[in-house]
Amino acid sequence: MSKFIDPNILGKLGTLAQAEADAYPFGIVKLDPSGKILLYNKYESELSNVPIQTAVGRNFFTEVAICTNNRIFYGRFKEGMISGDLDVAFNYVFTYKMKPTNVIIHLYHDKSTDTNWIFVKLR
Repeated sequence: MSKFIDPNILGKLGTLAQAEADAYPFGIVKLDPSGKILLYNKYESELSNVPIQTAVGRNFFTEVAICTNNRIFYGRFKEGMISGDLDVAFNYVFTYKMKPTNVIIHLYHDKSTDTNWIFVKLR
């Protein structure tokens, strides 16, 4: 599974603002360690049909993308939080509030800023 994130964005994660995140052609979600959404970009909002203002502040796995609350997705996120090493990409199918949508997911923990990210790209 290839990771699709341009290494240049990884160096900017600590200062990534909403407007900048909205310009990328893939979904960007910033989470705290519990899964609460801190940033939700326009691409992800349009893909999921969840308004940005509705998503931010809610738990990604249990309130916004309920179809990810499983071992395959949330399990990998939790393992990464426990190990302190999260950098994994996998194919997934979103099914909550939408027709089944094939995507590539990249879960990433930025050690330099201690932030957690979900990147989503249509497959």
